[in-house]
Amino acid sequence: MESATVQRWIPYAGLAVSLTLALIIGPRTGVYYTVVLGGSAAAALWVRRGRALLDAPNPPVLRATVYYAVLLALLATLILTSPLFGFFGFTGYLHAMVLPGRTKLFGIAGTAGAMATTQMGGIVNIHGAGVYLYLVLVAVNLLIAGTLTVTGAAEEEHRRELAEANERLHEMLEENAGLHAQLVAQAREAGVLDERQRLAGEIHDTIAQGLTGIVRQLEVVERFDDDVERRKHHLTLARELARESLAEARRSVQALRPGPLAVAQLPEALAELAASWSRTAGIEARVEVSGEAVALSPEVEVALFRAAQEALANAGKYSGAGRVGVTVSYTSDVVVLDVVDDGAGFDPEEVRRRGADSASENGTGYGLSAMRSRLRQVGGTLTIESEPGDGTAISAAVPLVTLAAETASAGASARASTGAVAEAVTEAVTG
Repeated sequence: MESATVQRWIPYAGLAVSLTLALIIGPRTGVYYTVVLGGSAAAALWVRRGRALLDAPNPPVLRATVYYAVLLALLATLILTSPLFGFFGFTGYLHAMVLPGRTKLFGIAGTAGAMATTQMGGIVNIHGAGVYLYLVLVAVNLLIAGTLTVTGAAEEEHRRELAEANERLHEMLEENAGLHAQLVAQAREAGVLDERQRLAGEIHDTIAQGLTGIVRQLEVVERFDDDVERRKHHLTLARELARESLAEARRSVQALRPGPLAVAQLPEALAELAASWSRTAGIEARVEVSGEAVALSPEVEVALFRAAQEALANAGKYSGAGRVGVTVSYTSDVVVLDVVDDGAGFDPEEVRRRGADSASENGTGYGLSAMRSRLRQVGGTLTIESEPGDGTAISAAVPLVTLAAETASAGASARASTGAVAEAVTEAVTG
């Protein structure tokens, strides 16, 4: 039972027991009944009035002092009327907690005096040698109650400190969560800038160059109106350049968001990818989902889909695996993609030391580097566990950024993306 519950109900229980015994055993006089019944009713109402002070972490000093002084006076009156009210007298120890600092000891001393009176059988027995026994009982009560009160106060202070520490920890966690979200947003912005630069460079090196070549071929055609063969030759070149440019444009558009993700969520897209890859590679592949799947932001879904695509491609080309398992796990704050195969494996440290340029033997160097770079753009990480002859496990973890969390900014993001592509095309053509 909690301390607050004890402080709330024990006084009423003690008062009920004391009043019952006092009415049964006490003298049958009008004055006695008036004092006992009236004092008990006043005590019950006063304890109820002090409930707010007990519940308050730092009750006002003046109100707490007045409350306890009146409570002690009622308690002493009832005990002097009948020592049987000692059962209610324990309330003085419990409610001394409302007093500030060392003032508690004065309240406990007053209660100890009243309790010693009940233990002596009433004030009528405190005379002669009984006075010394009374003082001893007061000292014993004060020692026991004082020790328990000091210990209880220390525990209460400790609980208060723990509560404050928990509150500060909660605030720190909320602040860290905000910082984490800010870092993820910054990483996403950096990824947008990187993608814009990639688009500008790719358009400049492919589509823009192709268009420039087509224009030149058509300009040459105008200078050879009388030479049919040369006109036909340059028109053929212009037609080939146009086809190549169209293919590059389609490839660039498809690279922005994989086709399966346009009509399905990540788990379904991964299942379709694994099925298609399994038919092509002739290797069994299974996809499993752990946790409740949610709609992720497009950047996160693309990053994880491309990671799975690259991991499956490597497994099919270089591992010689017989089986591959793909698992996507949703937790409260992160989504994890695991791709595990039972193939030949490799030494990740050796690949890292040799670098992407010298990793052409098994092709894993550049692919893993590109995978890690794409995940880093969305605040994710890539972990690789592999040993020669012991298969490969690739794990991609990305902070959980749901599609719902970005709904409010979807319109602005779309306008920003359109502007970025337009600026990229402008830079590519004019660069």
